[in-house]
Amino acid sequence: MTFPAAVLWDMDGTLVDTEPYWIECEHELVAEFGGTWTDADAHSLIGFDLLDAAHELRSRGGVSLEPVAIVERLLDGVIARVEQRLPWRPGAAELLAECVAAGVPCALVTMSWRRFAAAVIAAAPPGSFTVSITGDEVRRGKPDPEPYLAAAAALGVEPSACVAIEDSPTGVASALAAGCATLGIPHVVALTATTRLDVVDSLVGLGLPALRRLGGA
Repeated sequence: MTFPAAVLWDMDGTLVDTEPYWIECEHELVAEFGGTWTDADAHSLIGFDLLDAAHELRSRGGVSLEPVAIVERLLDGVIARVEQRLPWRPGAAELLAECVAAGVPCALVTMSWRRFAAAVIAAAPPGSFTVSITGDEVRRGKPDPEPYLAAAAALGVEPSACVAIEDSPTGVASALAAGCATLGIPHVVALTATTRLDVVDSLVGLGLPALRRLGGA
């Protein structure tokens, strides 16, 4: 089998640059409840399952809503911003298109919930993603390996035959724990290259040959 058998894409901060939208919405929500929220607080949640992030907004930010209600409020704000402008990360659309043209199946593996992921998938070229795994459809979110294991299983391939593309330490931990070769594209939070993790500054000009090299090809 040609490596990679599939490419598993994180969404926020990797495929599209929605992290600033989430951070803006977190700040607005915490301010509404009279709490304090720093950029360091916001950055610490990047890649988290949304319910886990909501618990942090309750405990650290003083948002006195139930976690599900916190997530729904954040989603409302982010989706409204996405409807105004979907900000692709540099080089992401081109690499995604190259994978699809070469017959390499792609999965979207995001801790965002289905209604937000659906909006992003709808904005991508038709057929871009064979499957998608969202945070409200797994029992354990990133950094647990379950999301990436679920994506590989849905595609019928071994995780070790896949390349995951991630921008956060939380997401990288999930992909590596699942056994995926992983490409890190640091965006808001720094990443350090390790075994099975290559780190590059940008996806611009990066093609399938670079992904194949992650498998030793």
